[in-house]
Amino acid sequence: MSGDTLLRTPLYDEHLAAKARMVPFTGYAMPVQYTGIVDEHQTVRNHAGLFDVSHMGELLIEGPQAVALVDGLVTNETRNLLDGQARYTLCCNDAGFPLDDLIVYRVRHDRVLVVCNASNRAKIVAHFQSKIGAQARVTDISDETALIAFQGPKAIGILREAGVDARIEELPAFHFLDTSLFNVDVTLSKTGYTGEDGVEIFCPPGEAARIWRSLLQIGAAHGVKPCGLGARNTLRLECKMALYGNEIDESISPLEAALAWAVKLDKGDFVGRDAIAAVKARGLSRKLVGFEVTDKAIVRDHWQVVDAEGQPVGLVTSGSPSPTLGKNIGLALVPVGLSELGTALRLRDPERGREASAVVVKTPFYKRKA
Repeated sequence: MSGDTLLRTPLYDEHLAAKARMVPFTGYAMPVQYTGIVDEHQTVRNHAGLFDVSHMGELLIEGPQAVALVDGLVTNETRNLLDGQARYTLCCNDAGFPLDDLIVYRVRHDRVLVVCNASNRAKIVAHFQSKIGAQARVTDISDETALIAFQGPKAIGILREAGVDARIEELPAFHFLDTSLFNVDVTLSKTGYTGEDGVEIFCPPGEAARIWRSLLQIGAAHGVKPCGLGARNTLRLECKMALYGNEIDESISPLEAALAWAVKLDKGDFVGRDAIAAVKARGLSRKLVGFEVTDKAIVRDHWQVVDAEGQPVGLVTSGSPSPTLGKNIGLALVPVGLSELGTALRLRDPERGREASAVVVKTPFYKRKA
């Protein structure tokens, strides 16, 4: 897709004005960095950062059976959500492999919002419409929804300074509320992809730029900066948050991807349940682990895990320097026999033949203090 045909989010002009480095991403022109990945990463860990995530997909499921219908399409239990509560989950095909990972928001008993990855938007819309049929109305509202992530330890305080409802201070993780921000009706959700406190802001596309500029203006004295896809990736990796296309896809079982906590086999039937249960019953042959590089190499996505004879036996799903830890880290799918903590791994760049030594370590690599 050429630069002329890339889609633009409502914040595209703001990125250009801030001299962001723009790249193609899931069909959109998106900012990969502004001042630099490490600087933006540290901004989120120590202050607060703004991310444009308006490329994400949003589906609205409406009807008397909306909650039950969605519950039958996802792995985690969502039928027991309360109004104003959200939950991370996976949406699988009949073979038990993830079509995407989602966040499901219960607005009320007959209205559910589902947020999916931009790259899977068309697939998930079609899947939901096919499975639900005429039992409920499934509407793709992605183009009518802008989404801004405001993440970091100072984010909530800055929102209060901006006059947001005081309830935001007591709102638990994975809960959301409707409120006003800069005289705009918005939904604030205590969710994110960085491991820090903060919110995701659902707002009308026409108001997104004003909200973005206003938060940067109020937050300037607190060290707030715009942040791009590069920092979003290193932040989520430190917290061992799965990235679709890396840790999960239609060839990796949720159980292999260490996402069993998001799969409730005892909740009742759902698409892919029997296949996942069969994987659990026969046992895993491979699993996702975290590793720390023990030499000076920087290991990247898609490196190989090789055995003593140099034969590929596993795959690095994500690898990067960790700005917080000052180490090179990553996640890899390895044979179960190589998954114990302290196990030495041999990693290889399949393109250039470079090798690195690593050791399996406890994850997440980083967890914020309560």
